Amino acid sequence: MLIGIDPLLSGDLLKMLDEMGHGDELLLVDRNYPAASSGRPVIRLGPVNVTDAATAILSVFPLDTFVERPVERMEVDDNPAIVGDSQAEVLEVARAGWPELEFGVVPRLDFYRRAQTVYGVVHTLDARPYGCFILRKGVVND
Repeated sequence: MLIGIDPLLSGDLLKMLDEMGHGDELLLVDRNYPAASSGRPVIRLGPVNVTDAATAILSVFPLDTFVERPVERMEVDDNPAIVGDSQAEVLEVARAGWPELEFGVVPRLDFYRRAQTVYGVVHTLDARPYGCFILRKGVVND
């Protein structure tokens, strides 16, 4: 057990996040996402929602300030204007460190293709639809 580390951040997840470099991307997904088919390493968090997972991850994971949209979400029903509940919550969490942050929006099939290039996948059991995100790692300045 470590002091000051969210208990959702298992040793395996912390290792993955630590090994990632600037510009590497992490997928954070809901229970319906085919995480294993991406071919990338998968960390399963179990009965956790994407909001709590994002809160834990972003407590140690800097977002990339060199790109306009370091957090991207899966497009809902082919309409980029629709924002699901879990998506709104994750954006709010990400905005804690970046108040003007807006999502990049990735069409569903493009999201699946992008998933094959990410560093790793964090899989939750969140039942809400379209709880799928790409987080781009930034530089650690400390």
